[in-house]
Amino acid sequence: MGIQTQLRKANTVFRFVALGYPVLFGALAFDTLVRPLWAVLLVVALLGWTWLATEWYRRRGYGRPALYADLAVTVAAVGASSWVLATVDGGVPISVGPWMAGAVLAWAAASGRRSGAVAGAVVAAAGMVFRGGVHSSTVNETVLLVLTGFAAGHLVRLGVEAERRMREAAERSAAARERERLARDIHDSVLQVLALVQRRGAEIGGEAAELGRLAGGQEEALRALIRSASYRRPLDGQRDLRELVGRHAGPDVTVAAPATPVLLPAETARQFAAAVASAVDNVREHCPAATRVWLLVEDEGDAVQVSVRDDGPGFAPERLAAAAADGRLGVAQSIRGRIRELGGTAEFVSAPGEGTEVEMRVPRREGGAGGDARRGR
Repeated sequence: MGIQTQLRKANTVFRFVALGYPVLFGALAFDTLVRPLWAVLLVVALLGWTWLATEWYRRRGYGRPALYADLAVTVAAVGASSWVLATVDGGVPISVGPWMAGAVLAWAAASGRRSGAVAGAVVAAAGMVFRGGVHSSTVNETVLLVLTGFAAGHLVRLGVEAERRMREAAERSAAARERERLARDIHDSVLQVLALVQRRGAEIGGEAAELGRLAGGQEEALRALIRSASYRRPLDGQRDLRELVGRHAGPDVTVAAPATPVLLPAETARQFAAAVASAVDNVREHCPAATRVWLLVEDEGDAVQVSVRDDGPGFAPERLAAAAADGRLGVAQSIRGRIRELGGTAEFVSAPGEGTEVEMRVPRREGGAGGDARRGR
């Protein structure tokens, strides 16, 4: 049950209870009323509208037509009460009392503290107009109504935020349980097979040793994936893309990057680095063991580009389209898909016997720091 639903139910009870004020006043001061019959009709009208408004809210929620109608009826009730309930206590007309706050609470529940405070001010202004201007009674009502609207709206805001956090916590807990289940299944099957291939490849030697090395790398990558959370909230802060890409440096991989940090939002940097890793893995999977790879990181200010080039055998450009048509979407999904989600582009340049180059370019989102700050200066 949401906070708005709870407040709506509480407001329903409050409005009917608050009707006791004009009813009790009318019963105790019936002989002094200027228009007793009209006073009875007013109480009946208030009872009828209270029932109608609460049913309207219950069935259709806090729609604008219902809210405006509720506010208009409340203002009209304030004016009518000043006309039919006589004047006592120094000539100050008596109002409908706490019942006026019902519409204010409805606005607060629907639209927050600002709308609640404005609705309270509107009802209070009507009280000043119909009840003889500014005096202690109307000033007190103004303060109470405005504060009621503001406070109720603020509580709704806090409640909605608390509900969101609880929902996210439940989702993370469910994802963690699912991750643990998958980790157990993978450990009992895939990881053991990869470990066996790595061990047997090292024992056999030759081409099998290279196959074992690749299996070992995939085992480590899979273990790292299992250790990481399967449900990731967007990371805070910024990351240096050079650091993430530089992890690929090795005997057969050369990394070239600017001397200053290449900063990107942390989640963007992580996804970008994952696309680069897919390109490097693609070389290791499809090219001979002696193939060399060069990674070039370029910071263009409004965008960041990473090029992955190899001196492998290359391929005909139409092979990518043919692979996609056959349902083999590894490159398209791992590289192009990730970069496209970041708002960037990924281009493949290759020809038989001339190696392959993958150019990935991701723009920096607007609203971040300036270009110099992004480059660490």
